[in-house]
This record gives sequence, C-alpha cells and structure tokens, in this order.
Amino acid sequence: MKIGCLALFLLFLTHSSPIFAQQKFTLQQIVALARGESPVALQASNNKLNRYWQFRVFQSNYKPQLGLYGTLPNFNRSIQPITLPTGELAFVPQSFASNNLTLGITQAIGATGGSISLNSGLQRIDILGGSVNNISWLATPAFISFRQPLFQFNDLKWDKKTEPLRYEESVRKYNEDLELAAVRATGLFFDVLLAQISAELAQKNLANNDTIYRIAEGRYTMGKIAENELLQLELGVMNARQQQTQAQLDFQNSILSLKIFLGNNQSFGDFVLAEPQEIPEFDLVEETAITQARLNRERFIAFQRRRIESEREVARAKGDNGIDINVNGSIGFTQRAANLGDAYIGLQNQQLANISFQVPLVDWGRQQARIKTALANEQVVKSIVSQEELTFEQEVLQKVRQFRILREQLKVARRSDEVGQRSYDIAQQRYLISKISINDLLNILRAKDEAKRGYLSSLRNFWTAYYELRQLTLYDFEKGEPILHK
Repeated sequence: MKIGCLALFLLFLTHSSPIFAQQKFTLQQIVALARGESPVALQASNNKLNRYWQFRVFQSNYKPQLGLYGTLPNFNRSIQPITLPTGELAFVPQSFASNNLTLGITQAIGATGGSISLNSGLQRIDILGGSVNNISWLATPAFISFRQPLFQFNDLKWDKKTEPLRYEESVRKYNEDLELAAVRATGLFFDVLLAQISAELAQKNLANNDTIYRIAEGRYTMGKIAENELLQLELGVMNARQQQTQAQLDFQNSILSLKIFLGNNQSFGDFVLAEPQEIPEFDLVEETAITQARLNRERFIAFQRRRIESEREVARAKGDNGIDINVNGSIGFTQRAANLGDAYIGLQNQQLANISFQVPLVDWGRQQARIKTALANEQVVKSIVSQEELTFEQEVLQKVRQFRILREQLKVARRSDEVGQRSYDIAQQRYLISKISINDLLNILRAKDEAKRGYLSSLRNFWTAYYELRQLTLYDFEKGEPILHK
C-alpha cells in the first residue's frame, strides 16, 4: 500500500511539473507576426508598393507634360552643295552657329489618341566668317499645335480600362499574400505544437515508465511478478528514453523552421506554443462565401482584365491595318529680327496644317488573317476564363463544406482525447493495485497517445482550413466584413 501511495505521488508530480518554462505564444500571435514581420509579408508589401508606382506612371500619361527642349549650341563649318540662281549646283563653304529653345506643355487626349500642345520658342543664327557676325533672331512667343491619328489603335483608351484593374489586383493580391502567410504560419505553428506536445508526452511517459519499473523491481524482489514482466518494463523505459531524446530534437528543429519563416525574429528567444482552446463559431453560408470571393479576390478582377485584354488585341489587330493617317496643325505668332527685342514686335500670324497618310494597296490577306487570329484568341480566352470562374467557385464550395466537416470532427477528436487521458489515469491506478496487467496498461498508453495526436491533427486541419477559407474569400466570417490589410 505504501508503495502504491508513493507511486501515485510521483506520477502526480510528473503530470503537474511543467517541462518548459519559456514564454508561450498563441496561434493568433504567431499569425500576427507572420503578417507583420515575416519575409513573406515584407515581399508582399514591396510588390504592392511597386505596383502602386507603376499605377502612378499610368496616371501621369493623362496629365499635362511640361518640357524644355533645345540645342545649345549647334556649330557648323563645312562645304555644302547649294543651287545657284542659274540652276547650277556649287559647293560653297558655310560657317554658322545656331541655338534654339522651346518651352512646351503637352496634353494627351485619351479618348482619341491625339495630343495638343502649347509652346513658346526662340532661335538664334550667327553667320560666321565675315568681318562682322550676322545675327538673326526668330521668336515664336506662342503657338498651339495638335496631332490626331485617324483609324489607328489607341493605347491610351485601352490602358484606361486595364491599368486601374491591374492596380486593384495588386491591392487584393497584397491582402491574399498576407492571408497566405497566415496559412503557412498555421502549418508551422502546429508542426511546433505537435513536436512540443510529443516531447512533453515522451518526457511524461519516460518518468511514468521509470516509476512503474522501480515499483516493479520491488514487486519482483518480493516474488509478486515474473521476470518477463520486469524485462518488458525495463525495455519500455529504454524505448521511452529514446523517444524522449528524438522528440526533443524534433521540437528544436520545428522551432527553428518557424523562426526562419518569421524572419528569425529577435523579439523572442526560446518559446513554446499554447494549444488553441477556443474554436470560432459562426454561420457559414455557401452563397455568402461565393459572393464575397467574387467581390474581394484578385482572381475575379484578373478574369475581368483578361477579357478586356482579349478585346484589346482585337482592336489592335483592326487598328494596325497599315493605314497611317495623321492630321497635324498649328497656329500662333512669330517674328524675325536682327536683335532680340525687335523679334517680339509686330508679330505675324503663323499657321501650319497637313494631312499625312500611308495606305497599303495589296497586303495579300495579312490584315484579315491578323483580325481573324485575334478574334479566335478572344473566344479562347473568354472560354478559359469562364471555366476558371466555375472551377474557382467549386473550390470555394468544397472549402466551405470541408470546413463544416472538420469543425465537427474536431469536437469528436477533442472528446476522444479527454476519454483517452481519463482512461489512462484510471489504468495507472488499477495497475498499481495489480488490477490489470502491464500489457493492458501499455495498450491504454498507446491508445491515449494516439487519441492526443489525433486531436492535434484535427485541430491543425481545422485551423488550416479556417485560414484557407479566409484567404480564399478575403472575408472575415466572424466579424462579417471583408479583410483589408493596411
């Protein structure tokens, strides 16, 4: 009886003494670190920032562009052929220097693909070689010019349709990347948690086996058990010691993997993880999940963009038909003089206008083939996108249904773990008073450990599915609102 009481006291100490004294982190804390400080999160942030500045470049294409253009100086001393008044050609030496500056503001017209500009220019020519330099000035204080291509593909018009979608894709992709980081962090969290609890179980099992073996030695000495049973217990102690050593190694390796994923964060040293206890409860409606996925996911914006891009290529094929017609014109004021001040006096009107064109007469069906190819590609893209939409919606439905099943399985697994632990506690007490054999105790021990690992596996599957569902829909079902990371 004294031996039984001592054994129960030792077992109590084994179960109640903490093996790890480090700081504990919850799943939510690890997920927050993954979203905020991991290399995956930093890369997602940089990708979002990169796409933002690309979008700013696109926006600048529709804003006035102010520029200063010129040549300072342009010196020319050479022999050039000129036509004499008699019609003959003669080689005449020339020596001059020219300088010009133009300040202009240009505005692109997105709807038509043309442009309009307001400019101001000044030119100076110095004729060199004589006893006195001959200087001429040409001032153009203000002139407005325009250029309008006809029947050509308009990049600006189509960019205005696709580039905002690309930017919106990048915003949603950023949210998805952070939720994907949460999914990966969840997997690593449970790798550590499983290794941690396995290490705890291995240490407890080693202590229990060692205690039972010492009790059995006393019984063997008194002739109450056979040598075979004592040898089985000794073998159990040796196996438990090996398992405990391996479990500790697995635990340290899993912690290292988690730290590497979190960027080897120095804000914490050695730590252990707290087993999640609370399970989120919320109504999960399939229609809501599909609707939110369509509203929030980057992929659905990409579907829309890909359709527009296929239409863009058809428009490009029709616009790049070899017909190149441009309407150009300008109107303003100009004057020439021998000195700078007089070049701005008595300004004269200046008008320029022209239409340039290039029209292919025979292309042997090339243009028609390009258009037909673009139309065929458009149909292929739209068909593929429609199929991908259906596949994605099916993926969402499967994830919703899987999540429901996993939530129910978790409840069963948790109860199995509680029953397995309770059965083992009772079996220990019964073995100590010789009510069951050592084989029965070992079988119950294995069943208890299997129930614990089964529960942890169900817990892992549940939380992984939980964060996958968030990543798949970008919707927080607990709060009832879209997921928007800043």
